[in-house]
Amino acid sequence: MPICPRLEIYTEKVKYNTKLLVDTLKENNIEAAGVTKVFCAMPEVADAMIEGGVKYLADSRVENLIRLKDKDIPKWLLRLPMQSQAKEIVEYADISLNSELKTIEKLSEEAVKANKVHKIILMIDLGDLREGVWQDKAMETAEEIIKLKGVKLFGIGTNLTCYGGVIPNQDNLGKLVEIAEELENKFDIKLEVVSGGNSSSLDLIEKKKMPSKINNLRLGESIVLGRETAYGNPIEGAHLDAFQLVAEIVELQEKPTIPIGEIGMDAFGNKPVFEDKGIRKRAILAVGRQDVNPDNIIPVDEKISIFGSSSDHLMIDVTDSQKDYKVGDEVRFNLEYGALLGLATSEYIHKKIEK
Repeated sequence: MPICPRLEIYTEKVKYNTKLLVDTLKENNIEAAGVTKVFCAMPEVADAMIEGGVKYLADSRVENLIRLKDKDIPKWLLRLPMQSQAKEIVEYADISLNSELKTIEKLSEEAVKANKVHKIILMIDLGDLREGVWQDKAMETAEEIIKLKGVKLFGIGTNLTCYGGVIPNQDNLGKLVEIAEELENKFDIKLEVVSGGNSSSLDLIEKKKMPSKINNLRLGESIVLGRETAYGNPIEGAHLDAFQLVAEIVELQEKPTIPIGEIGMDAFGNKPVFEDKGIRKRAILAVGRQDVNPDNIIPVDEKISIFGSSSDHLMIDVTDSQKDYKVGDEVRFNLEYGALLGLATSEYIHKKIEK
């Protein structure tokens, strides 16, 4: 009997989604960095991205880049580097996103020691208020990077939607292009990468409004879940089910939908609110909030609804389903980004690679 709960991963669907997006980007002279962080850089899934045509692999954690060290493809560190990891970053990442000059100086020192040239993408904050130097600091920061040994100013980039929810558009990405052109003219250099963000920038390509000098996007969710992330729309032709949660029913009982007694706090310090739907056929699955947020999973059986979850149990309503569920049966769920991140990270979830 298959192990539950498990995360099933369909690498051929990942490969298909990757090629679909890579081909679309190529039509716009844009190259893709395949982001591996949401599935913890499982090598088999990274291979599917490589086979699909990404030019780079990218991850936020050095620990994940170490898993990818034998992949013959340039690797990016996406999260701003910690100075305490500078040696490891130079060893396992070819390129890193940066905004702090002191950290870049540390990377320079370690690169010189290792007889390497580490490539720097200077991040510019265009208003989302996560990482990046403010726009008026780009020139002076770039000038200092260019002076350093052991590092090379490889390009500039920005991040949008991840924190502030700012949507990429022609104005903010146009500003990134202006900064790139000013840098190239002032310092007589050629930036190899102008990275216009992540999967949230795909909507601009669909609308044919992407500024022409943008030549890189960092794609994660769009590849693994088939959705752009500005508005959450499915990508036409993409697989939305390359990753699925499978959990086992451990109890199946008819019960009320309103708890009996005084309602206090739940296990997470919240006071729950319930809707009275009468007596319903309730299944309990052996997976919980320690593994996944129930708000981020979608039952494949559309007649199932989710009541809620505790640390180790997921309660679902199977009353209206056409399937006669029994204890021991499996229930499948498609995933949103946060769910995949939690499931891939949880040591209690078995990972099963499928084709």
